[in-house]
Amino acid sequence: MRRILGTVLALALAVACPAFPAPGEPEPAGAPAPLLRRLEQAASGVSTLASDFVQEKHLAMFKTVVTSRGRFHYRKPDRLRWELTEPVASGFALNGNQGRRWHQRTGRTESFDIRQDPIMKAVSDQIFAWANADFAGLGREYRIRILSEHPVSLRLEPLSSAMAASLDHLRITFSPDGKFVRAVEIHEKDGDSTRIRFVDTVGNPPLGPDLFR
Repeated sequence: MRRILGTVLALALAVACPAFPAPGEPEPAGAPAPLLRRLEQAASGVSTLASDFVQEKHLAMFKTVVTSRGRFHYRKPDRLRWELTEPVASGFALNGNQGRRWHQRTGRTESFDIRQDPIMKAVSDQIFAWANADFAGLGREYRIRILSEHPVSLRLEPLSSAMAASLDHLRITFSPDGKFVRAVEIHEKDGDSTRIRFVDTVGNPPLGPDLFR
């Protein structure tokens, strides 16, 4: 699951731009800061999200595609539910620091504390960063380049050598209004890739508390 989220979130036009700076750093000439700030502003008006998704895992060695489907729910600031429904039910729900995960094959459900589970924390931090369009934080982990402005598509290249050892880049496409992510591609160093397409996304739906328990 960590790989799915960039351990996150279909781009064709490659127009490279300098990286978005971290807070307090000078903006290099031609930096895409205004565009990214518009995305942040658009995302600030979304307090809840609900979406179906289709996940396609492309295995380079076997030249096969493994497809699964699922559902995603999010409520600011720290409520999250990410679940696969096909072909095997599995997933996790997060309510603040407390979480629960399950898997149909094992029949097990277990609770966890996000502060004591570094992998789940990495996963949830990535999802929250995209849901909030937190480019200042993402800019400390990735070099962000604009591939297209209509709709906005970005290429993210890992800055740390540890992450770059397995991850080549992410490709992110936003909805036309910029309020949420429409597609995420994770391209790994070994040639494998994962594409997640979010479909039937609804912004600001009412979400009951039981979803996140």
